[in-house]
Amino acid sequence: MSFGRETMHALRDNKLRVGIAFLLVIWSLAPIYWLFVSAISPSSELSAYPPHWFPENPTSDRLGAVLSNEQVSSGAAQSMQAPGVFFRSAMLNSIIVALATTVLCVSIGTVTGYAFARIRFPGRGLLMLVPLMFQMVPPIALVIPLFMIVQALGLIDTIWALILVYPSFLLIYVVWVMSGFFASIPRELEEAGIIDGANRWQVFTKIVLPLSKPAIFSTSLLTFLFAWDEFLFALILTTREAKTLPVAVGEFSSQFGIDFGMMMAGGLLASLPPILLAIVLQPLLVQGLAAGAVKG
Repeated sequence: MSFGRETMHALRDNKLRVGIAFLLVIWSLAPIYWLFVSAISPSSELSAYPPHWFPENPTSDRLGAVLSNEQVSSGAAQSMQAPGVFFRSAMLNSIIVALATTVLCVSIGTVTGYAFARIRFPGRGLLMLVPLMFQMVPPIALVIPLFMIVQALGLIDTIWALILVYPSFLLIYVVWVMSGFFASIPRELEEAGIIDGANRWQVFTKIVLPLSKPAIFSTSLLTFLFAWDEFLFALILTTREAKTLPVAVGEFSSQFGIDFGMMMAGGLLASLPPILLAIVLQPLLVQGLAAGAVKG
């Protein structure tokens, strides 16, 4: 009887876990599904009540307009004659900015994180905490000072403005993550390299970096995604030529209103690269995030 009761409890617990997991999957995928439905729905169905959970007359006109040089055929008068040109330019800007930001943050943050993890020097704790405290400042409070600095440098509406600004709040994240990971690597491995005649830099490049590939990869991926999705500073520091995808998607509008269908189509295409990266590289991402969880 006791065994049967335990079995019933186990089955009930499994059903509860499966139910919770199912609800979480629905909760996570519902926005993506609605994004897709809105992108392929005619304008008349987008404003219909009750809403159509799947379009009766799906169309790919918006996706075609975003990807080609054609004009938009929709109910709203569009301010852009060829949104595809604008969208592709914004995507190229996003790729350049995200890649450059990732390279800068990871290359500098990896070396800095190793220094904080292995070298004891005066003010080490303060230098780790002060930048983290500045992360608590609302980004909107930094917009005007950063705009004035970028304007004084003559970099308004250039991708260089974003490449210089993004590391100011992403670099400390890389430093913290990499420092925690380096602290989990046994010192004995480095001491063995020093005994064999290697200097500190050789130990770092020949021993520590190969062991740190999962952490470097996951940190690079998350930094890339943060830079890819950033909206506020890109909105303020760019006007036309250097606009990134989050800003470009918000500009599928006209003087008479907002074309939500075009915004959804642009948002759907803009979200595909991060989603594909997360799906394809998920094992390496999880490995990197869990690598420094247990010290030693």
